[in-house]
Amino acid sequence: MSTPELIIRGRRVLLPTGVGPAALHVANGRITAVTAFDAAAPASATRIDANDLLVTPGLVDSHVHINEPGRTEWEGFRTATEAAAAGGITTVVDMPLNSIPPTTSADAAERKLEALADQLHVNVAFWGGVVPGNTKDLPGLQRFGVPGCKCFTCHSGVDEFPMSTRADLDAAMPVLRDLDRVLLVHAEAPGPLERAELDVRGLDPRRYETYLRSRPRAAEDEAVAMIIELVRQHRCRAHIVHLSSASAIPLLAAAQAEGLPITAETCLHYLAFTAEEIGDGATHFKCAPPIREASNRELLWKGLEQGVIGMVVSDHSPCTPALKKPETGDFLGAWGGIAGLQLGLSVLWTLATARGLPLEQMVRWNTQTPAALAGLASRKGQLAPGFDADLVVWDDTATFEVKAAEVRHRHKLTPYAGRTLRGVVHQTFVGGRLAWSRHDGLRAPGGRFEAIGR
Repeated sequence: MSTPELIIRGRRVLLPTGVGPAALHVANGRITAVTAFDAAAPASATRIDANDLLVTPGLVDSHVHINEPGRTEWEGFRTATEAAAAGGITTVVDMPLNSIPPTTSADAAERKLEALADQLHVNVAFWGGVVPGNTKDLPGLQRFGVPGCKCFTCHSGVDEFPMSTRADLDAAMPVLRDLDRVLLVHAEAPGPLERAELDVRGLDPRRYETYLRSRPRAAEDEAVAMIIELVRQHRCRAHIVHLSSASAIPLLAAAQAEGLPITAETCLHYLAFTAEEIGDGATHFKCAPPIREASNRELLWKGLEQGVIGMVVSDHSPCTPALKKPETGDFLGAWGGIAGLQLGLSVLWTLATARGLPLEQMVRWNTQTPAALAGLASRKGQLAPGFDADLVVWDDTATFEVKAAEVRHRHKLTPYAGRTLRGVVHQTFVGGRLAWSRHDGLRAPGGRFEAIGR
């Protein structure tokens, strides 16, 4: 049964042609037409006026660890999607770990799907996983509807998701290629990591410099070079997740210039923070690969602006506060992951405006290219007829201080606490339905599972 038409209009709507006055007509979860701001509306339509607030496509965060089932005490679909809705994110793509079981087979994916259970405030898709011996499971994951599968070239941090060797990827990549699915890669080579771990023995584990030395750029660079070789051999699409080593950017640029199907992302925290500002024992900054030096950060920004790095994601990877070892401040023993899902729009906008970068570029990085990676480019990432009515209404000039009490993640520990950010979300619409408003808070869950190609 069709629903009454909804019209969302504003004087500053980001359309494919740029920002200007417009009215978005929505029915049955999709944008059906874009008309002039002052066009006559049917008497039966519901009209929402954004006035001078900015209206842009809802964000797509393609790198999120929700951890359900199995480690729901770390996060969970309810709290993760609540945080996403409050931050203007309308679609998240869940990583295959750290849930138990990991999403390395269709059966495991079905178990995760059952866990959704009317908890979703935004839309959710799943990545599958590549681990040793599961090549036979990849067709089932494709039929289930994953847009691709992730592997680790080093220890993942959890035993149930083992690392893939070059031989494992030689087996998996032709299968993924023939299934038209992308391989996502946590790219750190074990050799440099093992040597670095020996080098830091006996050093003070509370010092961030100790942890940084234990995860050298050489580990990323070596793994990226290996993946480029495998892409050249198998012609399987590959995507480097959470790139932190700027010295890998020339390798990727050369591979892309060669025409190889390889892309990369970086994360909010690599662009927002530097190693020099992380104090002793501040383990809430720990992630893998690590936050690196200020000079490295500048090169990551250049890689983004040049298009070698195509997107910015959160890599939201929370855990219980105790696993961050706050009582000892032990960087080497603490869990490596940063919580920041809710703040993605505001963090990136704050950073982009400080550098004089345009809104359209930011939206490509956190909306259009992640949607394309996740197989959703025909439905998400633009405010145009035929696209899902996933959008965010926000004040791009207002600022706020990040306070733990206002963070909707299950756990409130985040390195962004106390930071002043620009960009305040007023309303988030998912499929034309109001999911969150600054005035009234969350509405009832109304998100859906996004299956790709089924």
